Amino acid sequence: MKFTNKDVLLFDLDGTLIDSVPDLALSVNQMLTSLGMNTYPINEIRSWVGNGAAVLTRRALSGSINIKADLKADLVEKALATFLDYYQQNVCVDTTVYPNVASTLAALHNSGYQMVIVTNKPEQFVRPILEKLSLNTYFSMIVGGDSLSKRKPDPMQLHYVCEQLKVSESQCIMIGDSKNDIHAAVAANMDSIALTYGYNHGEDIHSHGANVVLDDFAELLDVLDTIDEPVS
Repeated sequence: MKFTNKDVLLFDLDGTLIDSVPDLALSVNQMLTSLGMNTYPINEIRSWVGNGAAVLTRRALSGSINIKADLKADLVEKALATFLDYYQQNVCVDTTVYPNVASTLAALHNSGYQMVIVTNKPEQFVRPILEKLSLNTYFSMIVGGDSLSKRKPDPMQLHYVCEQLKVSESQCIMIGDSKNDIHAAVAANMDSIALTYGYNHGEDIHSHGANVVLDDFAELLDVLDTIDEPVS
C-alpha cells in the first residue's frame, strides 16, 4: 500500500521513535525502593510501559500489568510524584533512538511532511528527550499525555492536532507501536501505520486495525510519498 495526499505525520514517541524503558525502569525501581517495596527486572517493567506515567506507577505498585483494585489513593499519589521526580533526573540517560529513525525522519522532513509528536508521556519530559537525542528539529508540535483532558486510545489528541494545524483527518497518518495508537486513529477516522518492535504488552499489533504494519521504521519511506533527492 502506498499513501498519497498526506501532509501531516503524527508519531508516537516511546516504543516508536525511542526505547525509553531503561530510564523508566530505573526510575520505577528507585520509586519502589523509596517506598520499601520490591523492585522488578527491566524486562518485566518493559511490559508495563505504554499507557502513561500514572498507569505505569499503578502497575509498579501492583507488581503486574493488571492493576490491583485496592491500591490506596494516597499511596498512588505519593508514588506517582516520586516516580516523576526520579524520572526528571533520569529522563534521557540510557534512552536510545531505534534503528533508522533519525535518517528516516530526516528524509520525511526533507520531503515536506509536517511532523507532530502525539504521546501519552507527560509533556514536560518530551522536549528534553527530543533535544538530547537531536530529534527536536523535525517536529512542529508536541501533544503530551497531560496536554489535554483525554489521551490515546481516545481520539482527542489526534483531533486537536488537526484543529491546530487546520488539516482534515484524511490528510494525516498516525504512526505508532501500540494498540492505543491504532485505536485512537480508528476512532478519529484517520489512517494509521503500526510498527511491530515497540511496546504492545506482548500482543500482536497486526490484530488492531492498522492500515499498514511495518517491521522497520525505514520502511515508512516505501509507503509514503518522498522525494528522491539525498538529505543534506
